[in-house]
Amino acid sequence: MVELTKYILLMPWGLTRFHHSGQSHFVTFCCHHRHPWFTTDASCRIFASALERVRRSYGLYVYGYVVMPEHVHLLLSEPQRDTLADALKSLKQGVSRRLISGGSLASGRAEHVWEKRYYDFNIRNRGQFVEKLRYIHRNPVKGGLCERPEHWPWSSFCHYATGDEGRVQIESEWTARKREREAGRLCPAAELPHSSQNRA
Repeated sequence: MVELTKYILLMPWGLTRFHHSGQSHFVTFCCHHRHPWFTTDASCRIFASALERVRRSYGLYVYGYVVMPEHVHLLLSEPQRDTLADALKSLKQGVSRRLISGGSLASGRAEHVWEKRYYDFNIRNRGQFVEKLRYIHRNPVKGGLCERPEHWPWSSFCHYATGDEGRVQIESEWTARKREREAGRLCPAAELPHSSQNRA
């Protein structure tokens, strides 16, 4: 919790975002005033559905995610359509509309769900990719929400552990092998498709 607060408080204004770099991105955004809007299965399901919609619409690869009660971590590629900022704006707006109009927020009276800004870290090599993915999956345990990563249903951990197809399509070796099977060709171990993961 303290570490996440450091992300937000120490983030400089006038930050330059490096989009169209061909790198993956570790993204964090928080609920407005750190209010815990995502404490029910219904609200977490709304977020996961919106993430899957944005993944399809913008041509994103989602490598990992976790929905925490008052913040979200994502590990993403850059989109094939528009910019990452556009995709994230669409995601946040879609979730806000569904939560507010559906009455999932306190009496449906909330005006803001998200803080305006977000933290974006460009992934430059495979080591950083693995570090951020582990951080994402261990976040619920670190936050005291469960004892083991597999006990938290609102993350990509179970996909990596078992190949489980959850609410959001995760780009992984499991997914690559499924595509190969469906195409009638199963190749040796597949590399993740985004170039930044293989750079030294």
